[in-house]
Amino acid sequence: MNRDKKIIFAPSLLSGNFADVIGSVKLIEESKADWIHLDVMDGVFVPNITFGHKMVHDINKITELPLDVHLMTVHPENHIKEFIDAGANYITFHIETAVHSHRIIQQIKESGCKAGVSIVPGTPVSALTELLPFLDLILIMSVNPGFGGQSLIIKTLDKIKFLDDLRTKNGYNYLISIDGGVNRNNAEKIIEKGTDILISGSSFFNSDNPAAEADLIRGNKEV
Repeated sequence: MNRDKKIIFAPSLLSGNFADVIGSVKLIEESKADWIHLDVMDGVFVPNITFGHKMVHDINKITELPLDVHLMTVHPENHIKEFIDAGANYITFHIETAVHSHRIIQQIKESGCKAGVSIVPGTPVSALTELLPFLDLILIMSVNPGFGGQSLIIKTLDKIKFLDDLRTKNGYNYLISIDGGVNRNNAEKIIEKGTDILISGSSFFNSDNPAAEADLIRGNKEV
């Protein structure tokens, strides 16, 4: 593992306690996490419903951590402005749900927000080829999206290595993020592939000691 590389740790609120959002955010802050990852699901693109822009707005009022909003929705272009107004720092949408992806990226960036695109396990990296020079973030889904607590699909790690190699070869500036099944047992392998951002939900929130779990996921064995 490259110890000199800064790894961004972003717990996913999806696995937190929705009846005690303040408490869940506090756990994230106490773990010295870098970002908060917020999964917005519409029950159409994925078989689950979570929350909308008001939740993001309210969380923004109680934390100074960057908010990483992941839109798992159809027609993401219809929701960009409300999430930017709510305080999102990064907005990531799915290539599978958008026809005019480049236009959406422009819409996000012109509003002063960072733009990301995500792909599900069944979508090849080649679907992103024309967008790579314009992206701030690429989110690799390492499980089929919609529910927390799933096991990582190992084959998806090849996408990270491919994107990292392209970034180096072409001088691209995007961050590479991974979401789904990330835990202390596989994080080192994931980081070695070139990942910049580790998103963890169940492993973090279901731990008896989330702060210690965060350290283990980052690769700090001395906890």
